[in-house]
Amino acid sequence: MKEQDIERINELYRKSKNEGLTPEEKQEQARLRQEYIAAIRGNLRGTLENVSIQNPDGSITELKKKHVK
Repeated sequence: MKEQDIERINELYRKSKNEGLTPEEKQEQARLRQEYIAAIRGNLRGTLENVSIQNPDGSITELKKKHVK
């Protein structure tokens, strides 16, 4: 996510607290928030996929996405 998108999220938040948002601005705010959340989840998922845990018995377990049946 671009820095200008984050600045726009903050700008819309401040405007919503001070004077309120138009319906178009509310839609933009919702869209930007969803994009931000998706970016954070993607970054966290990427980080966790590169993490390994050492078990008490000395074996190493990698944190990969588990497939649920």
